[in-house]
Amino acid sequence: MPNLTIAFLGAGRLAGAIVRGLLAKQVCTPADLACTSKGGETARRLAAATGITAAADLPSLLARADIVIVAFKPQSLAGADSRLAELTAGKLVISLLAGKRLDRLSRTFPQARNLVRTMPNTPAAIGAGITPYCALAPLAASDRAAVESLLGALGQFLELGENHMDAVTALSAGGPAFLFEFVAALRDAGVAAGLPREVAARLAQETVLGSARLLARSDQEPEVLRDQVVSPNGTTFAGLQVLAARQFRDTIRDTILASTRRADELSRE
Repeated sequence: MPNLTIAFLGAGRLAGAIVRGLLAKQVCTPADLACTSKGGETARRLAAATGITAAADLPSLLARADIVIVAFKPQSLAGADSRLAELTAGKLVISLLAGKRLDRLSRTFPQARNLVRTMPNTPAAIGAGITPYCALAPLAASDRAAVESLLGALGQFLELGENHMDAVTALSAGGPAFLFEFVAALRDAGVAAGLPREVAARLAQETVLGSARLLARSDQEPEVLRDQVVSPNGTTFAGLQVLAARQFRDTIRDTILASTRRADELSRE
């Protein structure tokens, strides 16, 4: 992204992850990046840690910026500074705000040259995320390159229609929480089977991590890899019978659908 300057409205964990990713991948230099935050403290901390600029106010933050990344809390959008409409005129605005639709964003940033809605997940903090995105209008080639360079600092990305973003919120954004709950359940089950807690925790974590890597490197469906573990009437078969009897897949489906419905409710607020 040559000669582009980027302003962050908000300087929390996700903004920090993007800043560090951009700097680590040498997409930007610290001189290209600036941030601000409510109260200023988190912006000052991020600036001190990374060498970027902590702007004193919105006009100075946005004067030179070509791209604006909206990274404050979603509930803060309703009370956003009214000057943003004018100060972001002609700029590319990228939103990290969960549940905020493009038509809602366009009311706060009505003069932006384009608006992009994204849905990162928490593995983005270590560059291992996957971030779907959608745009209000077709992206110019240069803006698409900028968006994908930014999101690439967080891991992988893909473009989807906005009609899919509620399901994305449930599956990829909420998915880490569901996976962590599963890992905790594996740990607790290991303890129940007689393992020391620290041993059960390590086995659960490494088993999930290794299995995910195997899946990612394979061109086979997860069911095929599952069946490679199972012997007829063996130990894994016995466990899978319990999952089937307890309707494990139906439970996961209902979990994702409940989260999707809630995402739709929140996006309408």
